[in-house]
Amino acid sequence: METENKRRRGRPPKDTEVHGKTREALVRAGLEVLTEKGFAASGIDEILKRVSVPKGSFYHYFESKEAFGLELIDVYAAYFAQKLDRHLTDESLSPMRRMRAFMDDAEEGMARHEYRRGCLVGNLGQEVSALPENFRGRLEAVFADWQGRIEKCLIAAKEAGEISPWAQCGRLAEVFWIGWEGAVLRARLDRGPEPLRSFAEFYLTELAH
Repeated sequence: METENKRRRGRPPKDTEVHGKTREALVRAGLEVLTEKGFAASGIDEILKRVSVPKGSFYHYFESKEAFGLELIDVYAAYFAQKLDRHLTDESLSPMRRMRAFMDDAEEGMARHEYRRGCLVGNLGQEVSALPENFRGRLEAVFADWQGRIEKCLIAAKEAGEISPWAQCGRLAEVFWIGWEGAVLRARLDRGPEPLRSFAEFYLTELAH
C-alpha cells in the first residue's frame, strides 16, 4: 500500500505554491484567448500551450471547461469592476469627466492589442445560446453590477447639475452598456477606435442636453 506521502500516479506534485501559480497562469491565458475568440472557439490545448502545461493536466486544476469558463467570468468581472471604480469614483474629476476617462482608458486598452481583444463578458453574451445554461445568470449578474456602477456616477452627475434633473439614471446606465458593448464589437470588426469615439461623443452629448 502506498504511504500518504507518496502522490497518486499521474498527479502533479502537491506543491501548493506551484499549483497556485500554474492555475493563475491558466486563468491569464484563458482570459487572453477568450477575449479574442470567445468560449466555443477556444480550445483547451491552445491555452495549455501558452503556459507550457502538459496536455491532459488541465483537469488537475479545473473540474471542467465549464468550471474554467465560470471562473474566468468571475476574474474578469472583478478586474473590470476595479477599472470602473478607478475612474468612476475619482473625485478629482467631475462625474461626466469620469465617464469620459473610463471610455478613453478602454479605448487605449483595445489599441494596445490592435483591437483584437474585446470584452470577455460581451463576447460570451453574443454566444450565450451555445453556452451552458448557468453562464446566462452569471453574465446577467455581471452586467447588472457594472450597470449599477455607471448609475451611481450618473446620479452624481445629476446632483452636480451636469445632466438633466429629470434624467432616469438607471435607464441611462442600461443604455450605456447596450451601446458600449456594441461599439466594442464594431471596433474589433473595424480594427480601429472610431466606433468607440462615435458612441462616446453621442452618449455624452445627449446627456448634456
